[in-house]
Amino acid sequence: MSTLMKEDGFDYVFNPSACEECAGRCCTGESGYIYVSKAEIEAIAKLLELDVKEFMREYLFKKMYKYSIKERKNGDSYECVFYDAATNGCSIYDARPLQCKTFPFWDYYKTRVDELKLECPGILDKEDESV
Repeated sequence: MSTLMKEDGFDYVFNPSACEECAGRCCTGESGYIYVSKAEIEAIAKLLELDVKEFMREYLFKKMYKYSIKERKNGDSYECVFYDAATNGCSIYDARPLQCKTFPFWDYYKTRVDELKLECPGILDKEDESV
């Protein structure tokens, strides 16, 4: 039985077992935005046992009309403040934003599969599905 993940409209599949050997490349690397909705803000604050305003002040910044999770600089790289290098995982995994849940099936990568393969070792061509 295959554990590969597929999504309609994408020319690749994702092997989530590759996350175990990856250094969190989807949570680290170039600086970017990790947008969160109001419901996600509330869920993460609850998970962290923080007041919503306290959570927002500590972990978010406003970008135009949206909120994004802060990053921290690590050498020449950036990482999500909730990325835990010791466990190679997400410290808010149970309440992680939809943006994180849907990676690597983002519209951006539909035409940039080669770029995605450089970032994520779990990306396979559909014809490699049987691997």
